[in-house]
Amino acid sequence: MDKTDKACPVSDFTSMLGGKWKLVIIGRLRNKEALRFGFLAASIDNISRKVLADQLKELAKDGLVERMQYNEIPPRVEYSLTEKGKSLCGVFKSIEEWANVK
Repeated sequence: MDKTDKACPVSDFTSMLGGKWKLVIIGRLRNKEALRFGFLAASIDNISRKVLADQLKELAKDGLVERMQYNEIPPRVEYSLTEKGKSLCGVFKSIEEWANVK
C-alpha cells in the first residue's frame, strides 16, 4: 500500500474504530434502540466513566453514535447508533463468525 495515499479506506476505518473500546461500545449499542450512559458504563468491564465519555464523544464526532440529552431532572442522556453506525452491523456479524472458527 502506498503510504502517500491519503484516501485509504482502511486507514479511515482504523482511525474511526481504533482503540480498545470503540468496537465494544458499538457492539453494546447495535442491538438496542438507545442506552443510557450509566447502563453502558455498567455493561463494559474495566472501562472508566471518563474513558467511556471520551470514546462516545469521538464516536459521535465521527457520525457513528448519536447523543440524546433530555431536559429532565435528574438529567437523562441516551446513546444510539446512527444509520452510519448501524451500517457496521454486517462487519460485526463477520467478526463474530470469524471469532467462532476453531
